[in-house]
Amino acid sequence: MHHSFLGFPSRLPDNNAPRAVIFSAGHGTTYPGKDSQPYALGASAIRTASLADAGFVGNWDFDLGGPLFDGSAPSVIDFGEVPTTMHDNEGNRSRIEAQTRSVLGAAAVPILLGGDDSVPIPFLSAFANHGPVWVLQIDAHIDWRDTVDGERFGYSNPMRRISEMPHVAGIVQVGMRSVGSASNTELEAALAYGSHIITAREIHSHGVDAALNHIPLDAKVVITLDCDGLDPSIMPGVAARTPGGLTYTQAIDLITGVGARAKIAGFDLVEFFPPADHNGVTALTAARLIVNAVGTIVRQAW
Repeated sequence: MHHSFLGFPSRLPDNNAPRAVIFSAGHGTTYPGKDSQPYALGASAIRTASLADAGFVGNWDFDLGGPLFDGSAPSVIDFGEVPTTMHDNEGNRSRIEAQTRSVLGAAAVPILLGGDDSVPIPFLSAFANHGPVWVLQIDAHIDWRDTVDGERFGYSNPMRRISEMPHVAGIVQVGMRSVGSASNTELEAALAYGSHIITAREIHSHGVDAALNHIPLDAKVVITLDCDGLDPSIMPGVAARTPGGLTYTQAIDLITGVGARAKIAGFDLVEFFPPADHNGVTALTAARLIVNAVGTIVRQAW
């Protein structure tokens, strides 16, 4: 049985225009010889976890300081799954970008549930006629590799590819820590581009303003959230657990902070690896992050 996020409909009554559209994509660009199938299970697990709160949408939400839709009629729909096939890399990118463009063309905010960390590339590509946009990445890694096994659009490449998009005005990267696939060369390339890299330790020491202050006032911002950006004590369902990550409160403060000083133009959540989850805690946390994104978006100026 297919569930929708929080039981949201696939269309609004009387065909009213939605403020945001949730959709998912299980596969983006999979590296040669790799298996991305476990990531494709993430969106369904998040939708299922959200259903426990489906009956409370009109109740007070202490994260948001009021009900989810702030006293207004529900204005978010769940389009469902974009059909993707592992290793149909070009086709997957085309379908994800087309769906994102469709949402933007309807003047709604796209919310994408991944999938691995390759899906932000076509997601951001779709904003070509809706820029300039800033990108806020929440992640343990900078994802700035140019190629991996000859592939340029996989899960280690998104920020490098996004930095090359002319409609992207700037990048803020938050949550970096420990060691990953990035070499000195990748870090130097990110810094040469002008990316603002704020480590998890800096957020713990100075608060989320250490990141938010780099985002221009009133900018349009696309948030891309890799689940390993948060600490594995609250999001264990990732392939590369790294201690010292952001807390849930820091993550939602980043989301609401963008809404307060700028405008969320798009949001994606990726890299949930359900086989590594414990008692559904990652799915639950991911669902709550999406709720906070929705609540922030519907409070923005239309």
